[in-house]
Amino acid sequence: MSDTAKDKHSEDALKQAVRAQYHFRSSPQGLLAWDVRRLIRLSRDLPVQTVALERIVELDQPHWHAHGAASPTVRNVVEHCRLMMAADLAYPILLDSAGRVMDGMHRVGKALLQGRTHINARRFVVDPEPDYPDCDPERLPYDD
Repeated sequence: MSDTAKDKHSEDALKQAVRAQYHFRSSPQGLLAWDVRRLIRLSRDLPVQTVALERIVELDQPHWHAHGAASPTVRNVVEHCRLMMAADLAYPILLDSAGRVMDGMHRVGKALLQGRTHINARRFVVDPEPDYPDCDPERLPYDD
């Protein structure tokens, strides 16, 4: 199989395994968004390290309900519980250069629920540029 065919197969497998989703961060330039699939591709060769859950600051901050997202209704919380239960801890979470979570909060939540103290992670040395600067989350492309 040629490298191009391998890349296409790998990209197709990623699209099957990971729904279209984004990591958001507020900034002085507006809301920044990173395509999680691109972050996964960029992080593939980074080493896996073990990170203490107590070092993940997002556990004690608004996360899923920030940036104008849905309110934390019981229905919305239950949906996140379903996503945590389905999360596969075999896949490392992704951290930015400062140690903030860019992908994997449902895995972090599952690890916490299971009483774990650590989780596997890949950490960027240099943060990738956002895919969508000053964006409106409602206007980003999502899978149908």
